[in-house]
Amino acid sequence: MSRKKTARQVRRRRMFFRAFFVTFTVAVLGTGAFLLIKNPLGTGESRKNFMPDPYESRVELKTLEIRTEETRPPLFGSGLCVAEESEPDGRIDAAAGIVFNRTTGEAVYSHNAYRQLYPASVTKCMTFLTALRYGDLAAKVTVTEEMLANLDPASSVAGLKPGDTLTLDQLLYGLMMPSGNDAANAIAWLVAGGEEEFVALMNEEARAIGATGSHFSNAHGLTDPEHYTTAYDIYLIYNELLDYDKFLEVIGTPDYMAQYENAGVLISTPWTRGIWYFNGRAEAPEGITPIGGKTGTTPEAGYCLSLASVDPRGEQYVSVVLKAENRDDLYENMTALLSKIQK
Repeated sequence: MSRKKTARQVRRRRMFFRAFFVTFTVAVLGTGAFLLIKNPLGTGESRKNFMPDPYESRVELKTLEIRTEETRPPLFGSGLCVAEESEPDGRIDAAAGIVFNRTTGEAVYSHNAYRQLYPASVTKCMTFLTALRYGDLAAKVTVTEEMLANLDPASSVAGLKPGDTLTLDQLLYGLMMPSGNDAANAIAWLVAGGEEEFVALMNEEARAIGATGSHFSNAHGLTDPEHYTTAYDIYLIYNELLDYDKFLEVIGTPDYMAQYENAGVLISTPWTRGIWYFNGRAEAPEGITPIGGKTGTTPEAGYCLSLASVDPRGEQYVSVVLKAENRDDLYENMTALLSKIQK
C-alpha cells in the first residue's frame, strides 16, 4: 500500500512541477516578447526607427497627400516644355504663338508664351478636360431656358433648344465641332449642376495641371475681364487632353450627326469641324499632319487657334496662335509655326 501511495505522490509531484514549469516558461516568454516589441533596441529613439507609431504614419501619409495635391502638375524636369522667347520671326505677328514637341519636351518656337490674353472659344478645351475628369459620358441632361439665358444670340451655338435631351458624349461633339456655347453651358449643368460650380472645377483643374496664368469665368469663352489664359497654359491643357482617346476621337471626326430627343421627337443635327486644314482652305507644311484642334474668335480675343499635329515619326506637337488680326493671318501664323518643326 505504501509503495502505491508513494508512487501516486511522485506522479502528482511530477505533474505539479511540469505544470509550474510550463506556466513559468509561458510567462517569461510572454514578458520578453512584450518588452521586445515595446523597445526592441533599448531606447525610445530606436523604437521609432524600428516600428513607426501608427498615428505618426497617418500624419506622414496625410502630409504626403497634401504635398502631392499641391505639386500635382508634373515639374519641368519630368517632360514638360520650358518656354523661352525665341528669335523674332516676321511671319509670326499674332500676340502670341508657340509650337511645342509634346513627345520630346522640346519648345520648338515660343513668342509671348506667358502673356495673358482672351482665349475666346479655345476655352472649350478646358471645358472638355473638366468634363472628362468629372463627368459620365453616358449621363443625360435636358436643356432648359436657364442654361441658355446668358448666351449672346449672335455667338456660335450648336442649335440646342429647351427640351432637347443629350448625353455628355454628344455634347462634347457639339462643344468642339460647331463650337457650341449652348453645349458648353449644358455640359456645365450636367457635370456640376450649374455654370458657377463647373467654372470652379475648371479653375481647380487648371491649377492642378500648372496652368497658373489662367482664370476662367465661364465654360464657353465669351469675353469677360476675369476670363483669360496664356499660350503656354493651352499647351498644358492639351498635354492632358491628348492622353484621352475621347478627345482624339472628337477632334479627329470630320462630320457628326447628332441624334437626340425633344419631348419624344427625334432630332437630327449635323455638325462639322471648321478648321481650315481639314476643309482645304489651308495647307500644313509637308510632313506635318494636323489631327485636330479648336478655333476661337471674339472682337476682344481676335482670331485664335490651338492645334495638335504629328510628324512622320509620330511625335506629337501642340501649336497655339492667340489674337491674330484676321482669319487669313491666323492660318499664316499657324503654318509658319508648323514649318519650324524639324522633319
